[in-house]
Amino acid sequence: MSEEAIIRLEHVCRQYRRGSETVHALKDISFSLFPGDFVAVVGPSGSGKTTLMNLMGCLDRPSGGRILVHGREVQEESEAGLTRLRRTVIGFVFQQFFLIPTLNVLENVALPSLFTGKKQRERALNLLEKVGLSQRLYHLPGQLSGGEMQRVAIARSLINGPSILLADEPTGNLDSRNAERILELFERLNEEGMTLVMVTHNADLVKQCKAVVRIEDGAMVQA
Repeated sequence: MSEEAIIRLEHVCRQYRRGSETVHALKDISFSLFPGDFVAVVGPSGSGKTTLMNLMGCLDRPSGGRILVHGREVQEESEAGLTRLRRTVIGFVFQQFFLIPTLNVLENVALPSLFTGKKQRERALNLLEKVGLSQRLYHLPGQLSGGEMQRVAIARSLINGPSILLADEPTGNLDSRNAERILELFERLNEEGMTLVMVTHNADLVKQCKAVVRIEDGAMVQA
């Protein structure tokens, strides 16, 4: 029996209006993501990479085609259903860290679990140990380096046990040494079974991925 795709895109397009103009952000995108995949999404700025990630992460709906997340069709889901998918199935990491400055490291990581009705302090502690920050539990974000803040953001993204991690330029604000540490962390997570998809311009990161999706002018092209 073939393994079921975590996310499947079938002839997906995304259009939106900008004044009197129709912008074709994505055109006829089809591919599947399976458990244990480690995929880089690459392409020029403005090519549609972030739009693709937003659709895969159920932050947006396609204008045409189908997206299935764990077999559930995004177009058919209510807003409440999409919210549940985002909270339980998908973890997000962004170029900006989006940590709450008045909460300490442990509180930032545990915060998403509160929205599911489960307070997961022990899991937060374990995740912070995994990302090498068990000595920074009670520091505020302003007391951390950029690399440390991104590792806190990664731990936070994993608190609800997602099956897939979507990262949009996760090393874009980091120097080379901290970018390398984030790469090492992603590799370790993938080895442990996490499925990862990353938008990145980091050539070293792309080399470590198992597959590459290249987007140009909203369409998939050969990598």
